Amino acid sequence: MEEKQQIGALFDRISATYDGLNHMLSLNIDRIWRRTTVRRMAPAAHVLDVAVGTADLAIAMLRSGKVQEVTGIDLSDGMMQIGARKCAEQGLKVRFMHANAQQMPFEDNTFDGVTCAFGCRNFSRLDEGLREMHRVLRPGGQVTVLEFSYPSNRLVRGLYDFYFSHLLPWIGRVVSRDKTAYTYLNRSVKSFCWGGEFVQHLHDAGFQDGHFEPLTFGIATIYTARK
Repeated sequence: MEEKQQIGALFDRISATYDGLNHMLSLNIDRIWRRTTVRRMAPAAHVLDVAVGTADLAIAMLRSGKVQEVTGIDLSDGMMQIGARKCAEQGLKVRFMHANAQQMPFEDNTFDGVTCAFGCRNFSRLDEGLREMHRVLRPGGQVTVLEFSYPSNRLVRGLYDFYFSHLLPWIGRVVSRDKTAYTYLNRSVKSFCWGGEFVQHLHDAGFQDGHFEPLTFGIATIYTARK
């Protein structure tokens, strides 16, 4: 998908409206998904949050008390600037770095945990990104991924398709004034793997004990695995 080659620029363009629009379009369910994701995490001293964006997951991790320190990487400086401001307002410390998830600037076995919320489907090479997550994770550490998925129920899938194909791109275009970003979101979700197929990618990257938990009729899914 061509947009994946310029994903940082795409999210820079919509960074100013990203948080508000996301919460509105999901009816704030995305907040519940992140809190559930944190509950599924194992306690960890230092976590790498891949595709940290505006730091919603990083903030949820730190506020939970299960995580002591977070380093976040992203290709969008605009998103990270907003995340840094939110963290400062709440007195939370996150180290933000501009870095590619497929070529991370970290030594092997650096982090106690690795997370990624709604970022894996934006990797231009998924397996390389997952192998990098495995490389920088310490033995015994857990990877936790929250990602959109595709509902299996026929009725829910029909409503989902209508919303993602028609309403969401239109609302996103009007509010963000970007003609392509929310059309890309729809296409990226439909073309991405989910469920057991994504777990297999985790296993192929070297992880073990992969597990997935669908949320809200399968609209999103939490994946966990260990090194």
